[in-house]
This record gives sequence, structure tokens and C-alpha cells, in this order.
Amino acid sequence: MVDTAPRGTGANGVEGGVGLTALLVAAARAIETHRPDSLAQDVYAEHFVRSAPASAHWPVHLDQAPDGDASPLWGRFARYFGLRTRVLDDFLLRSVRSGGARQVVLLGAGLDARAFRLDWPPDCVIFEIDRDGVLAFKHEVLGALSAAPRATRVPVAADLRTDWAGALRAAGFDPAVPTAWLAEGLLFYLPGAAETDLIGTVDRLSAAGSALAYEVKLEKDLMEYRASPLYTSTREQLGIDLLSLFSREQRPDSAARLASSGWSASVHTPFEFTHRHGRGPLPDNRNDALAGNRWVFASRPGPERQRPRRPGPWC
Repeated sequence: MVDTAPRGTGANGVEGGVGLTALLVAAARAIETHRPDSLAQDVYAEHFVRSAPASAHWPVHLDQAPDGDASPLWGRFARYFGLRTRVLDDFLLRSVRSGGARQVVLLGAGLDARAFRLDWPPDCVIFEIDRDGVLAFKHEVLGALSAAPRATRVPVAADLRTDWAGALRAAGFDPAVPTAWLAEGLLFYLPGAAETDLIGTVDRLSAAGSALAYEVKLEKDLMEYRASPLYTSTREQLGIDLLSLFSREQRPDSAARLASSGWSASVHTPFEFTHRHGRGPLPDNRNDALAGNRWVFASRPGPERQRPRRPGPWC
């Protein structure tokens, strides 16, 4: 039998461990794209979902999802990912359009298609760091669609637990140029020491005028949420046990560390952006797995600003 699955599927690509969660986020982005009140558009997301055998049967339209918007997984959780996509899209575009950044680094890029779907300045360079299997799958799916990036795109095959900074610099990254960094849905999976090392590396590689956005969870005991509707539905419907993938170590205070290094940082709940945009998940008193999620935005002041300024909400 001829194997027609794209490269990068399987245990070392998007269908193994954490890689499978990239397909979950892609499915959520596809559903968000087809909503009449969509917050974010990603026309490539459904192609990723349909191209991987593990997710080929998942919904990419809300009317394909059991229980529709009432579904904890394809309703509330998917809407969370849609809101997150919009907020971080806005952060990156603001960073390069008015913040002066000319490099973008997507840490643990997964199936992020921002290089292909956002309106970038012509001189912007986008570095996508992820494991080789994930990047190979992405390359094959986008190549079959004849998709063209809207800025210079540089894939960097590296494990974020190894010398990814060396691989990034070897790929042409210039630490003297202001950079917009993004760690979307990444730090949950890293041990505390790896998060500390990653944030420290970003600090060392960031010129004045750089910006960083990342997502963290603040719960002291994640297992208290094992019976939450979000995690239960993800486990039962998709076979993805998110809590078994998340690191359960105590999280470092990375925002405080950045502040001590001269960055200005602000920490927000997702629900703040729900109110700002008029749609998205609201707090849920029923063992809410999103209660501890925080979105952090930080900036390193440029030479024209002598004092750090608390950053805006980037939307």
C-alpha cells in the first residue's frame, strides 16, 4: 500500500504527543474562520486538519460539531483559541507596523500560518522554530496549496529544549534588530527550568524596541481541573489528555524576571479580551479550566524612551 499521508505525520510530527495539539488549535481556527462573527481568518487551518489521518474526521465548521456552540470543546474551547489568535495577530502586527520590529520569531510555531495570512511590511522576516517533523508536515500541506508567504519566511528546525538560539542565529537572525517574539500555547508543556532558560534567551537576544507575548497558566494544582468540561471533552472526543502533556511543576514568574531586566510587562486574563471584542469565552463557575490562563505582553523600551512604560493591551 502506498502511504499518501504528508511527511511529518506520525509520532515525530503533528500526530505524536504535543504535536497533536497543533491540529486541535488548527481545527479551532478553522471553525473560527467559518463563524459569521469571526474574530480571525485562517483559510489554511482546515487543510492541516484534513491532511493528517488522526484529525481528518474532526469538524472544521461549527455545524459539523456535536452540540455545536454548546459543546465545551468545539464551542467554548474553540472560541478561546479563536480569540487568542486574534489578540496575538494584533500584537504582532502592531509590533511591526508601529513598534519598529523587523524580525518576528514564532517559538514553537506549530501550524501557525501567520506568515501566509497576515499583511506584513515588505522588509519583515519571520522565523518559525519547531521540530523538523512539524515543519515538514506544514511545508507539504502549504506547498500543495501553492501558498506563498507575505514576507520572508525562514523555518528553523530545532527543539526548544536544546540550542535553538544557535540554530536561529545560523538561519540569519540578527540580535541587533528589534524583534517581535511569540510563544503561543508553548510554555504549558515546558518544565519550569526550560521556561526560565527560554525567557532568559529571549532577553539576551532582544534589541531595544523588541516585544514579547506569551501564554501561561497560574494554577497551583492543574489536576484540580481534571474533571472540567474542557479537558474531559478533549480527552473523550479526541483522545488528547492535555493534563498529561502539561508540565505540573511550579511555574516561574517570568513577567517579574523580564521587569527586572528592564522590560515593561502586563498580565491579562483572556476574559478581558472577550469583553473588549464583544465575543469569546466568559468565566464559568463549573470547574473552569481557563481560570488560570494569562496572556503576558512585554516590551523592551527603545532608545527614545528613558523609562519603561507599561504596555497597552495590543488590540
